[in-house]
Amino acid sequence: MAILPIDSGRYGTARMLAIFDEQRRVDYQVRIEGAVAGAQGTLGIIPSDAAEKITKKAVSGSITTERIAELEAKSDHDTASLVEALAELCPDNARPWIHYGLTSNDLVDTSTSMQMRDALFIIIPKAIRLAQSLIHMAETHSKLPAVGRTHGQHASIISFGLKFANWAEEIAVHVERLRNMVRRVCVCKTLGVVGTGSLMGDKALMVQAKVAKMLDLNPIMVATQIVPRERYAEYIFSLTLLGSTLDKIALEIRNLQRTEINEVAEQFKQGQMGSSAVPIKRNPIKSERISSLAKLLRGQVGIAFENIALWHERDLTNSANERFTIPTTSILLDEMCESMLRVISNIVINRDRIIKNIDMTKGHIFAEFVMGALIQKGMSRMTAYRAVQGVAFEALKMDVHLRDALMQDSAISQNLSKNDLNAIFNPAMQLGASLAIIRNVSEHVKGL
Repeated sequence: MAILPIDSGRYGTARMLAIFDEQRRVDYQVRIEGAVAGAQGTLGIIPSDAAEKITKKAVSGSITTERIAELEAKSDHDTASLVEALAELCPDNARPWIHYGLTSNDLVDTSTSMQMRDALFIIIPKAIRLAQSLIHMAETHSKLPAVGRTHGQHASIISFGLKFANWAEEIAVHVERLRNMVRRVCVCKTLGVVGTGSLMGDKALMVQAKVAKMLDLNPIMVATQIVPRERYAEYIFSLTLLGSTLDKIALEIRNLQRTEINEVAEQFKQGQMGSSAVPIKRNPIKSERISSLAKLLRGQVGIAFENIALWHERDLTNSANERFTIPTTSILLDEMCESMLRVISNIVINRDRIIKNIDMTKGHIFAEFVMGALIQKGMSRMTAYRAVQGVAFEALKMDVHLRDALMQDSAISQNLSKNDLNAIFNPAMQLGASLAIIRNVSEHVKGL
């Protein structure tokens, strides 16, 4: 019976959910047992014939979660039950050498690394696709002037495409961060009870290196009984950082879809219902879902940081919660990436409303450019600031267009002609370096 939405498949793709399926986790751990035995046999740590028999039986699907559950009912230890289940498949002369020199967390932590690696193999390509989709939108709307807002107020003119370029660049940085993180967090640890390699002696590092290569992981340089939890905290933090950027994008889309602004909208499919009570509603539900899941995602970070400080070579205060935090973080971010890809790919841009909103303040949004022009004419910055501010406040009170009010002001008109002001109040002329910035971001994204 499914209890959590993740269990029911409501959130997360089938491919991501499969990585954290209990049977897949068992398959990972059985594979680790086989890889260790094979490496130990090659190096003469265990008999080669025993190693061959163990590796032959340690294949995906040979041990089921059902059998482990049966054995765990007696042993109350999941790893010991896995080892016992593998021993049942092996001949007597191979059984003593199963799990030789290992401890439970050699399997647990190394299989977790395999899960995180495979999750990143899903997330990173999606992030790249999102960056590409965003930069496409940036290029498409690079010459479209729009309202730039600070503190929720109209501030200055912005290229509408620059919004998307900002997001594309941040996603590109996330991709680079995640790629760099792989070598640190996707590690193999087979160094036994307290990280010394104990029973394997001076060949312990050679075993670990061989196993890491077979599993497509990186051998950890040093560990206690466990992989240092700073690695897991980095994984959860980095994924959450990406999720928070998705939240930032979603929040802007939600704001721009507000009735009062109405510059963008999520796609509304034929037959879709926005509200059970209000027939006219078209709600930004995908963006809202992203923002909702982001709150849950950020909650995992604190837990991951709490797990860093453990007693001596380890205790168990991290173990239970990590069964939640790592799968939850990975699955939720996967869902958020999927949702954002759909939103950006199908987003509706209301160009007419974007242009109309520029003049909502009757020219006040051009005040920065008027002041700049006055400074270029030789007026001091503060004098120019006060002159424009005074005219603007009076124009607002009188409900007249700022350009008309400026033409009537003697201090302004003797420095700026009607043609000067008409050019200043042309939004297409006030995009600054937007086109160059978008081109630079485009090159960055193309290089991912």
